[in-house]
Amino acid sequence: MKEVNPKETSRAQQFEIWKNAPNPMLTFVRKMDVTNLVRTSKKRHLKFNMLLDYCIGKAAIGQKEFYLLPVGKKLMQFDNIAINTMVKNHLGEVSSCDIAFNGDFDCYSHDYLKYTSEVAQSCVDRDLSEEYMVIGTSAVIDTELEFAGGMYSGIYNNPFIIWGRYSRHFFRYYLNISFQFHHSQMDGAHAAQFLKNIQKEIDKIR
Repeated sequence: MKEVNPKETSRAQQFEIWKNAPNPMLTFVRKMDVTNLVRTSKKRHLKFNMLLDYCIGKAAIGQKEFYLLPVGKKLMQFDNIAINTMVKNHLGEVSSCDIAFNGDFDCYSHDYLKYTSEVAQSCVDRDLSEEYMVIGTSAVIDTELEFAGGMYSGIYNNPFIIWGRYSRHFFRYYLNISFQFHHSQMDGAHAAQFLKNIQKEIDKIR
């Protein structure tokens, strides 16, 4: 992580407009066809949420907006990204686990199982935010969600994705994904493209 001059980036105008806004966060929701993920999860005995986190990482890793993030009144640039997942620990509470993402499926699958297990047992958060631009995720699998509104704290500006339990309609499975992002980091068109790319990655995974 390093500080950059906003005027030397593609987000200069947006950073000036939104850095002092009382709520600079936007939330988009898209219904995803996750049929392929459900089938792959069952066929390969892989965790559905791990597969979806991987697709989120694949969609983000090639989009330059994800490597810039407003932190306080500064604009920071990162070389790499990580995916955060919320883990139910052995005390029945929730812990946070950041996992580095480089696009390699086997590596991410291994690290996901390793670090979520460690965090669940230790109840100690795994935080990579000093070195990685972290994309937050949270799966609320106890219920189906139509919409999950974002919360702006003024502290955590990272993009954040929430989903609930997928639903079945005839022979297809669908899931509403809620994506919150800071307007200094990206515009609506960038967010829409990101969600579109997640669907592409879901359809490709085998």
